[in-house]
Amino acid sequence: MRFVGEKIDALIGEFLKPVESHWQPADLLPDATKDNFLDEVKLLRESARELSYDYVAVLIGDTITEEALPTYESWLMDMEGINQADPQGWTRWIRGWTAEENRHGDLLNKFLYLSGRVNMRAMEVSTQYLIADGFDIGTGRDPYRNFVYTSFQELATNVSHRRTATLAKQAGCPQLSKICGVIASDEMRHAKAYKAFVSQIFEVDPSEMMLAFEDMMRKKIVMPAHFLRETGVKIGQTFSHFSDAAQRVGVYTTNDYIDIAESLLVDWNIGSIVDLNDAGQRARDYLMALPNRLRRVAERTKVPELEYPFSWIA
Repeated sequence: MRFVGEKIDALIGEFLKPVESHWQPADLLPDATKDNFLDEVKLLRESARELSYDYVAVLIGDTITEEALPTYESWLMDMEGINQADPQGWTRWIRGWTAEENRHGDLLNKFLYLSGRVNMRAMEVSTQYLIADGFDIGTGRDPYRNFVYTSFQELATNVSHRRTATLAKQAGCPQLSKICGVIASDEMRHAKAYKAFVSQIFEVDPSEMMLAFEDMMRKKIVMPAHFLRETGVKIGQTFSHFSDAAQRVGVYTTNDYIDIAESLLVDWNIGSIVDLNDAGQRARDYLMALPNRLRRVAERTKVPELEYPFSWIA
């Protein structure tokens, strides 16, 4: 990889938590070894009944996205400069990140199973499809583009899980609110890590990093579940319905996408970066003007009101 060193190793250590000090899914779910297990499951099911149709659809889509983790790890491990035989450096980060993220899908899956609101087989089929279909997020094997993508995506998942936490609390489902909240906290910590990696690249290779940022924003950051589908549905078709549901309930909207893009301009101090070549300066100009351009487009965008009949919902 084009940059590495003691500072990056220190950042990796800062943003990964020791396994033994971390929460695990069992900490946030009814304990099957306890005599009151069935009573707790009954309470969970009663509270889950108050969740709206669109909300449950979004929660299932989020769960499927989290459970497609094998795709994400294999993609990160294929970046230029990764040496899987070296247990330190970037390999340590990717494996540690994967281990932390793995708990998210496990936790949400178990909650949905216990809730009684979900056709689990249909959901599991979609998960298997998503892993088998993979994805193309436009980064290739380039670490610069990959870290732009992960910085953006971790912020997006933080927004999504944070909003589902708020809506669950409002619906009288405090257990689910706590579940979504702890996942959102992980996502924000991971976002801070990836943003820190990009900041380090800007210090040593500003023009190429700026061009990578511009390229990813011109392509538009696609969600990792953009190939999401159900049985008998074309690849990617279910994702558009999932995205519409997320917009309708306010979990993740077009304006959130724009806000995240704008926040990265601030976090990476894009407007003040110097030592850029001509191409880098043009890229910076494009990026600085992008949020306002996107907002003008967003004003003309309408979200479909019709609920789609997801096969996942019982």
